[in-house]
Amino acid sequence: QVQLVESGGGLVQPGGSLRLSCTASGFTLDANAIGWFRQAPGKEREGVSCISSTDGYTYYADSVKGRFTVSRDNAKNTVYLQMNSLKPEDTAVYFCATDLPVKYYCTAYGWWIPSDYDYWGQGTQVTVSS
Repeated sequence: QVQLVESGGGLVQPGGSLRLSCTASGFTLDANAIGWFRQAPGKEREGVSCISSTDGYTYYADSVKGRFTVSRDNAKNTVYLQMNSLKPEDTAVYFCATDLPVKYYCTAYGWWIPSDYDYWGQGTQVTVSS
């Protein structure tokens, strides 16, 4: 069964850190750019970051630049989102997404658009609160 599974979410205090994982099953990630998105209650889904498959090029939303880092370990079939200096406004359900069977690159002028991806994980909740 083809799946993307996010994990690593939880409750963290402001200023804290979390590392999210996006693990693929049923296919290998090495030919897939992976986008990270988040959706807070009552808000639209927002692009957070994207990492390309072949060159590892990365993109970030301005709201997370300098605080979040996306990386990939193709041997573990996993993409990570390291989130530091977390703020209450980072609270959301976080999703990873890709296109199948291949999506080599993040779309330079549209990686943040949800319709650029056709395959999504179920999401993991991140709550930043004291």
